[in-house]
Amino acid sequence: MRDYSAVSRRAALGLAAALPLAAATAPTASAATPIGGERLGLAGVQASGGAPPPAHLTARAWLVADHTTGQVLAAYRAHRRLAPASTLKMLFADTVLGKFERTATHRVTDAEIADVPAGSSLVGIKPGITYTVEQLWQGVFLRSGNDAVHVLSHMNGGVPATVAEMQAKAEHLQALDTHVVSPDGFDHPGQLSSAYDLTLFARHGLAGADFRGYCVTRTADFPAGGKKTFQIQNTDRLLTGAWGMKTYDGLIGVKNGYTSHAGNTFTGAATRGGRTLLVTVMHPKSGGNAVYEEAARLLDWGFRNAADAEPVGTLVEPVGEGGASAAPSPRATASPAAGPPRAAGRSGGAPWGLVGGAGGAVALLAGGVLALRGRRRSAAAEPAGTEAPPGGSGRG
Repeated sequence: MRDYSAVSRRAALGLAAALPLAAATAPTASAATPIGGERLGLAGVQASGGAPPPAHLTARAWLVADHTTGQVLAAYRAHRRLAPASTLKMLFADTVLGKFERTATHRVTDAEIADVPAGSSLVGIKPGITYTVEQLWQGVFLRSGNDAVHVLSHMNGGVPATVAEMQAKAEHLQALDTHVVSPDGFDHPGQLSSAYDLTLFARHGLAGADFRGYCVTRTADFPAGGKKTFQIQNTDRLLTGAWGMKTYDGLIGVKNGYTSHAGNTFTGAATRGGRTLLVTVMHPKSGGNAVYEEAARLLDWGFRNAADAEPVGTLVEPVGEGGASAAPSPRATASPAAGPPRAAGRSGGAPWGLVGGAGGAVALLAGGVLALRGRRRSAAAEPAGTEAPPGGSGRG
């Protein structure tokens, strides 16, 4: 599939000639403090106060934060750039959700689903059928349907324009680990995010009633043509109790994901005793349920220890909404997929230029974060994967 991120932000802003070659290579020891705080750039488990976080977690990155205060209670490689799978759809919703009325209708054309990647998770959209905007978003949130994402993207001006807007939105939220290549989260070389950024996307989205309503919905009736419908179920196993998982008390959603390359990813939110916590878990080593099991263990730890835990960082506010523009997180060489190291270090990869897009998106970026960011050069060589089929391990 075409890479819609070819225009770098450095080129768009005319900065290439002004920056020395050294600025486009590896960051130095004097690189800026990671977004959210110094400790979020360290490689080991970061936690202070209360009981230690759960042992024997296999995820390559995770984070627990308080939704209201934005305080990060504990984290492991929060800024490590990894393939996000369908958790990237949270950013898609943050970007597009407010643009169309729920009751508005749209008749789908062949062209609007022709560019859906083969092997994608689908809700079952068919050309010639008219859907409400609400039904399309149910397809995104419940079934992680890439077909619904592409229809909404075409309604929004096309896939390239939507990708550019998503990248601009990520910069506005100060999610500087994120590089958007496609709106659906499907595997593409260079499409990356982090536990920190995914948690930012969830926190921002949950501020809106529509986002909250969609992500907590368990089932919905979906058009099948004519007067016929079929039922769709949310693929979040902590919400529905599917595939042997126990439902998590107080869970609000938010978004799960799976591709053969990314493995399982999950960002969730739950409320207990008047406190709402956010959790993100990326790439655990085993099984479709592992991402949910590790997320539940981290949420349990958070609810037990939130009162005693000393924050190790913070979820920053969007630029212009209380958040000052920040530099990207310092990066060193990429680290292997392994358990939490005993010695503290820094994680990440080689730098890359920010992605630009349509003129309006570039203008927004120019008025916000001006820092250059890093990109794993090796990502371009990584193979694309496929979403798990229905009933598979962590579909979409």
